[in-house]
Amino acid sequence: MKKTTILTDANDDAVIKQEEDLTPYIEQNKKEYNESTSNWSSNPLGNKIASIPNIVIDQLNKDGIMQGFQIIDQRRFFKWLNDPDNRFFRTKQGKL
Repeated sequence: MKKTTILTDANDDAVIKQEEDLTPYIEQNKKEYNESTSNWSSNPLGNKIASIPNIVIDQLNKDGIMQGFQIIDQRRFFKWLNDPDNRFFRTKQGKL
């Protein structure tokens, strides 16, 4: 569930704070990751590698890795997915 709060900072500017419980994503991703292998399917659509919540996609947009739901910097996106800090979003074993 996503929670949005609008606050004001010291300059009376509006600040939007968004929070989301990522537990359901993480638990489902762990299950899929543990059931996967590092073998890649020859079918390009047969390789689900991650499940990323919208709140994280928003940050990837701000970082210039994605634009909307499109990946615009694949090298940085793969680097982000291979980063151990982001392993909870992975659903498939292996290195990109």
